[in-house]
Amino acid sequence: MRSKFKWIFALLLAFSMQFSFAQEKTITGTITDGGLPMPMVNVVNKNTKVGVQSDFDGNYAIKAKTGDVLEFSFVGYSNVLITVAAATKVNVPMKSDAQQLGEVVVTSQGIKKEKKALGYAVTTIKAEEFAAKPSTDVVRALTGKAPGVNIQQTSGLSGSGTNIIIRGYSSITGSNQPLFVVDGIPFNADTNSDGNFLEGATNASSRFLDLDPNNIESISILKGLAATTLYGSAGSKGVVLVTTKSGNTKELNKKMEISVAQSMFMTEISDLPDFQNNYGVGNDNEYRTTFGNWGPSFATRGEGGIGMDGTVDHPYAYYGAGVFPEYLNADGTPKKVAWRPYDNVSPFFTTGTVSTTSVNIGGRAEGTNYNLGVGHTDDTGFIENNNYRRLNLNTGGSTKLGNGFTLSTVMNYVRTDKTAPLTGYGYGSGSVTPSTFATILYTPRNLDLFGLPYEDPNTHESVMYRRDITNPRWLLKNGSDEEAVRRFYGNFTAMYDINSWSNVSYRLALDNYTQSKRYYINKGGNESRDGYMRTTFNENTIFDHTFSYNFNANLDKDQSWTLDGTVGLNSRMEGYDYTYLESYNQFVYGFNEHQNYEEHLGYSDHQNQNIVGLYGSATLGFKKYLFLNVQGRNDWFSSLQKENRSLFYPSASLSFIPSDAFEFMKGSKAVNYLKMRLSYGSSAGFPPPYQTIIGLESATTQFVTPSGETVNYIAPSSRVGNLDLKPELYKELEFGLETKLWNNRIGIDLSLYDKTSTDLIIVRDVDPASGATDRYDNISEMSNKGIELGLSFALFRSDSDGFTWDLSGQFTSNRNRVERLGDGVERFAYAGFTNLGNFAVPGRPLGVIMGSSIMRDGNGNYVVGSDGNYLVNNELTEIGDPNADWRSTVINQISYKNVTFGFQLEYQQGGDIYSNTANALLSRGVTEDTNWDRSRTYVLPGVNVDGNINQIQIGATQYGFNNSGFFIDEQSVFDATNLRLREISLSYDVPKRILEKTPFGRMSISIIGQNLWYKAFNFPEHLNFDPEVMSLGVGNGQGFDYLTGPTAKRYGFNINLTF
Repeated sequence: MRSKFKWIFALLLAFSMQFSFAQEKTITGTITDGGLPMPMVNVVNKNTKVGVQSDFDGNYAIKAKTGDVLEFSFVGYSNVLITVAAATKVNVPMKSDAQQLGEVVVTSQGIKKEKKALGYAVTTIKAEEFAAKPSTDVVRALTGKAPGVNIQQTSGLSGSGTNIIIRGYSSITGSNQPLFVVDGIPFNADTNSDGNFLEGATNASSRFLDLDPNNIESISILKGLAATTLYGSAGSKGVVLVTTKSGNTKELNKKMEISVAQSMFMTEISDLPDFQNNYGVGNDNEYRTTFGNWGPSFATRGEGGIGMDGTVDHPYAYYGAGVFPEYLNADGTPKKVAWRPYDNVSPFFTTGTVSTTSVNIGGRAEGTNYNLGVGHTDDTGFIENNNYRRLNLNTGGSTKLGNGFTLSTVMNYVRTDKTAPLTGYGYGSGSVTPSTFATILYTPRNLDLFGLPYEDPNTHESVMYRRDITNPRWLLKNGSDEEAVRRFYGNFTAMYDINSWSNVSYRLALDNYTQSKRYYINKGGNESRDGYMRTTFNENTIFDHTFSYNFNANLDKDQSWTLDGTVGLNSRMEGYDYTYLESYNQFVYGFNEHQNYEEHLGYSDHQNQNIVGLYGSATLGFKKYLFLNVQGRNDWFSSLQKENRSLFYPSASLSFIPSDAFEFMKGSKAVNYLKMRLSYGSSAGFPPPYQTIIGLESATTQFVTPSGETVNYIAPSSRVGNLDLKPELYKELEFGLETKLWNNRIGIDLSLYDKTSTDLIIVRDVDPASGATDRYDNISEMSNKGIELGLSFALFRSDSDGFTWDLSGQFTSNRNRVERLGDGVERFAYAGFTNLGNFAVPGRPLGVIMGSSIMRDGNGNYVVGSDGNYLVNNELTEIGDPNADWRSTVINQISYKNVTFGFQLEYQQGGDIYSNTANALLSRGVTEDTNWDRSRTYVLPGVNVDGNINQIQIGATQYGFNNSGFFIDEQSVFDATNLRLREISLSYDVPKRILEKTPFGRMSISIIGQNLWYKAFNFPEHLNFDPEVMSLGVGNGQGFDYLTGPTAKRYGFNINLTF
């Protein structure tokens, strides 16, 4: 009986245990990262396929049975698997996954998305690729690191401007610079030049120079229109999203971390020409006081104006006894100097220094993140009177409140001061406006520039052996281009979590800066004989308000279908105030205040425009391998008439990942990842304010009263308003492919795009009888087609000894074409001069260079005149195309244990440049390229006017000077194909075992060089010319070098410490 009872009891116990295992219960807990709660974490019961998300406090609740497996996942974090046991409360700590974090990118309006869900191209560049580099300009540090992004400096002077163009030029007269957004703040990155390129526009700094590269966490570049739709027309030329350390809202793992970066770099002129030292000043082998270097050889004695003792008259003797009596004999005859060459160029250039110090303090405390930073840069250029100083102060933080609110803020203050020499347009025979570099390089070899005075001791006027040329040493001492900027930008953001899958946020952003400039030259120079001074003050302000509703939801219980998106309202006010005062005729030399000048001319301007945008975006996902995104934005602009103010631009994109969709591809070692994407985007470019009406402006002096007083008056502008002016329209179709092959050792990222621009605005002439000269009109069309290819190779990996070898490459090619300009418009000059500049011509790429050329016969032969020189065709002819055929970059990195060696090579194929540097050096005969036998005669290839082969002999001066680019524009155009070593570096990370007993958590030392070597294959060998200059300044003009400043090379070291 007792035995039977035991069996019954055991049976009942087993049944009850089986029932308890099968019974469903509610599992609850808190999900954290570093002790802080994590909202919106996906929690899925893998047995029932039911999923939930954690709330804003990190809490979750899900039904499960004992033995079920719960999976916790969040983008950028390692998945966590937990088997349900008896406990009903399960707290889950999660850890970030570095590999997954690399797949999360920042997109429009600061929205973070998985990269695989994007149907358009985004390039993300990490801090280590641009921080602590020799360049103090963060954009220049990005050169060659993003396909489809063309970055070019105006010159190598410290503080000079930088041009950045994404996927070609989309507008003819409008800006083609991208929008910069810093921590959600629309950031004014304009290059405010007071004068045109004749007056040194290349000196103007681009305002993204205010950013401290050492305070930047990452940069994302949105290139296509589908990627930038949510920013409206402001993002139509691409968007550069900058996330700083102060604006980074990710939760930190330490209570406090202090990082210090100190760098010291040297800066030098990139190279100098190889000068010939066999011939001196003169013409036709005769010593003359010209500025050409076609005189006798330095071995000449007793002929060509050279004495038997190898001397010539002192070049300053002609100033007379009243100025330089020391150069005259007692009888008033000139003293003699040796007929020999001097090094009269290299002493102008020095070795400058670039010192940068950055300190950053970050941490967390009780749900609050904070960051404080300070940076100081002192950048002295490679020539006297060139310096750039910057002070950056920044702070930011975020905190989670217990009521579902998250508050964050970022504040930045920047102070910059810059001085630069005057760098006006130089054309090979001096300059129109003061230009330091206009005469330095082609100074005759026999002129001892640094052994002779540069100013009249009595009047302080410039002196040189030619009175009509300003001594460049005098110009360095008596002229300056100065700039001071004071800037504040920041934001405040409040976000409220409605539930675990949606929130609302409001962001207020402000960017305000004032810019003061002073440009002056004392009296006594040849280009501004009586002195000149100009001061300007401008204030730029952007107020930006954004309200958005954001959601991320699962549409079914197994989370196969997901939907995330945002709906927002954006309002932006842009204000611009400008005052200008220029003064002429200096009274007292050396005193540069406006009251020390006789005549004055003032000007002021005030502009305001308001933009309101309503936008929305939604992404539908299926099983994490298929994503459809639709976006749209409607902008209302105050700068146009009412009927043209509103414009809607939609976009759509599709992302498909076959490697996740098909079972046969999962786990493949050959194809680890494959993604295909397709997108369509649209946007617009709105014209600047006040172009739809006739404005009023100050006219020149028109009347003189009987008492002799001048009377000014206000007159209508010469440009008539266009009431029907509309925004430019842009559309783009993009296809892309991304893949990882052979155990992720090979990566490919390919993009193909086709972008069209219609209703483009150009300036069109109007009937003079109307009282005006021209107006803006929507009459042109243009297209861009291109390919962007990114490659990566993990050539070698060894976990045993820590040896790695990585190679990456980029290829970019863009084909631009002006489709039409408008009825009756054959060409349109938009940059440079009307007889030598960049033109828009139907059927040709934007910016072709047009100027004078050598006359040709019907068979294309050069035509030579009766004097043996080429005949000039002064009708405008296309003489060059500044657009490169393609560009490529190779980045190599080899690491062994704690040592890393890397370099970056860049190659440009094609792209012409009109070079006055080459023209001046060659036509003046000062480089080794012209060191040929000048005693013989030469015959130019070509035919005579009668069609016979030319046989007319000419001398060396005619051959080298008369037929140069000095007289024929075509002769100054060169193919700018070049290869350069953009960067080379060697770094050492101190092992942690060495740092264990120190306060430092990390220490690294790097040696870096930038632009240390280059080769322009199609320029004369001994010019050593670097074509990476833009003498027309930042903007749409390209392919011109007007002696406005050479490039620079930089090298040095930096130390990074963390504790």
